[in-house]
Amino acid sequence: MTARIVVLANQKGGVGKTTTAINLAASLAMMEKLVLLVDYDPQGHSTTGLGFPKPDHRAGSYALMKGAPAKGLTLHTEVPMLQVIPAGKDLAQLEFELFELPQLQELRKALEPVMENFDFILVDSPPALGMITLNALTAADEVIIPMPCEFLAMDGLAELMETIRRIQAGPNPRLELGGILLTMAEERTNLGSAVANEVRQAFPGKVFGTTIPRNIRLAEAPSHGKPVAFYDLKSKGAQAYLNLAREWLGLELATPSPALNREAE
Repeated sequence: MTARIVVLANQKGGVGKTTTAINLAASLAMMEKLVLLVDYDPQGHSTTGLGFPKPDHRAGSYALMKGAPAKGLTLHTEVPMLQVIPAGKDLAQLEFELFELPQLQELRKALEPVMENFDFILVDSPPALGMITLNALTAADEVIIPMPCEFLAMDGLAELMETIRRIQAGPNPRLELGGILLTMAEERTNLGSAVANEVRQAFPGKVFGTTIPRNIRLAEAPSHGKPVAFYDLKSKGAQAYLNLAREWLGLELATPSPALNREAE
């Protein structure tokens, strides 16, 4: 077993990236996959969203990048088969330190000793196209792009796709686009339908059939330090992420939401 490294990336904030990192990781673990979630975002929201305090200075994923063994940094969550390497504000310092490194392979090297222990390693990257995100994309086998059903989100998507192409052409030719995930979907709005249609036409076959709705339980879960499935399993948010995991694993072909694929009226 060698883990597949998957980065959640989008240079815009507030798109559901960390929500997806936490809940996709938990959903995969609930399907009996061994999962490591690496919080690689200085905001540390994947850490707190799983019920842990942000680590002390020079700990967690910062320590990982400074040579500390990954095995000693992982924390066991309340979700069986899901572990996390936490992050704190000191990780922001890494943005500047990575400029001094001769190449972009540092995260991949740091994770290699534990890759045989997991099925998947998910990396929650910062909402920026800086050195930390480039380092994550260079480490990855696959990138998933969460994107809200808003027209402004389309602007950043083209820039991110160009960055991915440059990484593929340069330091990481194995990087694949795992898919674009439509988040914050509101089934009753024509705007959501129009954005979904435009993205599916622009990236045929690369947009997940599963969409993630706006959902109160999904928004509440991080404040309780739980994935939404452990906060309210029956909620639309929990079921959406379980469906996403099934679709991604090829266990069940989810069908796109009719409301997000109808022609805008």
